[in-house]
Amino acid sequence: MATEEVAKPAPLPPYPEMILAAIESLNEKVGSNKSAISKYIEGKYGQMPPTHSSLLTAHLARMKESGELIFLKNNYFRADAPDAPPKRGRGRPPKDPNAPPKPTTSPRPRGRPAKAKDPEAEADKPPKKPKTAPAPAPAPAADGSTPAKRGRGRPPKVRPAEPTAA
Repeated sequence: MATEEVAKPAPLPPYPEMILAAIESLNEKVGSNKSAISKYIEGKYGQMPPTHSSLLTAHLARMKESGELIFLKNNYFRADAPDAPPKRGRGRPPKDPNAPPKPTTSPRPRGRPAKAKDPEAEADKPPKKPKTAPAPAPAPAADGSTPAKRGRGRPPKVRPAEPTAA
């Protein structure tokens, strides 16, 4: 049995180290995007595993969540870099308690503006009559001579009288 040594490629360093080295050496002012990091790693370390793309994505996401990297406008920055933008939380920032109050101008009333009253127009109108109780409605005649006032809506269906069984 002959002992043959197979040329094994040098083991790759961990992905977080490769990513940080790539961002450091690319040294872009606006940060490094995922494709630039991937191309740098492939160029420096040669043959990468077939799952390189998904591994890189997973490690970038993990490093972003842990705070090692800052992700801004589709680019990654080192968190401890001096030119990295300040980390900001989600949502609206809180009000500054030391800020001077805004000068309040005369607040406009809400809603539709009132109609301008014309004193000459009111003088031409006759005075309004005082309201009185409405007259009671006349009772419908039993003989059917005067029709009863119909109510609102669709009238009920008229059913023919049922013949009596005798």
